[in-house]
Amino acid sequence: MPVPEQRDPIERHLLRDTAYDALRDAIVAGTLAPGEMLHDNELCSWLGLSRTPVRGALARLEDEGLVETAPQRFTRVTPLQRVDAHALFPVLAALHALAAELAVPRMQPADHRRLRRAGELHIAALGAGAPAAAYATDLDFHDVFVTASGNQEIARLLERRTPCLRRLELLRAGPLPGRRALAQHEAIIARAEKGDAAATASATRENWLELGTMIERSLG
Repeated sequence: MPVPEQRDPIERHLLRDTAYDALRDAIVAGTLAPGEMLHDNELCSWLGLSRTPVRGALARLEDEGLVETAPQRFTRVTPLQRVDAHALFPVLAALHALAAELAVPRMQPADHRRLRRAGELHIAALGAGAPAAAYATDLDFHDVFVTASGNQEIARLLERRTPCLRRLELLRAGPLPGRRALAQHEAIIARAEKGDAAATASATRENWLELGTMIERSLG
């Protein structure tokens, strides 16, 4: 039996992903601001794409909480709201704690070196007052556990929530994490190096909940 012809479906899939990536990045960075109305014609013109992949991308962004719609009324970038942070961070805390608990027994010396290096880069970014770098290096720090856990389902779930996290971090008004967060990172590193999976998970959960509280307060 000959291989079926599938070039057109693959092309449409790639165009949808192109539209999704561009719109997601613009929303996370604030180029498309919270609450901004989104009009198909304008988006199609900006992206140089037809309506079909753009609408597909918007549907995915709505599913991920970055876009909201009211049928026959509007499609807009989801406003930044305190309730979103309140709902998001306990989930992130639980997933990252589970990743840490699963990872610690599997970690090799190279993983511990990566963890320390990520912590050092995070400290440097905070010292430089660079929000984007500070939050990126914080994710890199926790991603050491996600990777070492070997659990792809955790990775997939976190990947789906990361754009909302990044937008909350980058667009809110407020200070960067301080000494308490750095102390929590040190506790995480020390407990992981001792091989104490439960204590590492507990410290990881506390670290994410602390960040969530800080961001939630900054949103009024």
